[in-house]
Amino acid sequence: MIQRVYEGVKKSQLIDEVIVATDDQRIFDHVQHFGGKVIMTSATHSTGTDRCGEVSSQFTDYDVVINIQGDEPLVDYRQLEQLIHLFDDPTTQIGTLGIRSVDAATLKNENRIKIVLNHRNEALYFSRSAIPNTQKYKKDALAERVFLRHIGLYAFRRSILEEVTQLAPSHLEDLESLEQLRWLYYGYRIKVAETTIETPNIDTPEDIETVLKKLQENG
Repeated sequence: MIQRVYEGVKKSQLIDEVIVATDDQRIFDHVQHFGGKVIMTSATHSTGTDRCGEVSSQFTDYDVVINIQGDEPLVDYRQLEQLIHLFDDPTTQIGTLGIRSVDAATLKNENRIKIVLNHRNEALYFSRSAIPNTQKYKKDALAERVFLRHIGLYAFRRSILEEVTQLAPSHLEDLESLEQLRWLYYGYRIKVAETTIETPNIDTPEDIETVLKKLQENG
């Protein structure tokens, strides 16, 4: 799975350096075996963002850092390029992706994170619950595609990444178990690009079957 993620990322012409950050010797050895670049990091990191921050501190010439999780074997380089283009705006601090492909099952699935945005396409809130709440809405919110599902890819200005890795956890983050709520709580802005590219990630054992089916479809 790690190799598939690595090879998918390498397809982008906009990404200069691809590094696997891990504290697991098995992953380290596997990446070296297939010829990838890998760095062993501290085993004390509580989040992937912290691990990413440790590695980025060694590459100070780069302005934008993308955190791509190893559970994204179908990652599409075109998504990554959408993410990168958010930083054409010099005011962008953090970037991520959302998709309007949301059905009733997704709304109920707490492993599928939902987002609401402001008029600048910046995140107002992320939740495991269905947001916005449409119980009193008289029309068909699903048909109107008002819901936006989060795709868990993040990019940071390197200077902002340094800052957010120093933040104390917030109560909102603890309640939802969503790290990005820490950044919003402290006033950082998260710009969201809407994508139409569907790339299932692996959160549960059931997700493995979905990903395997997609891989078979793609040959």
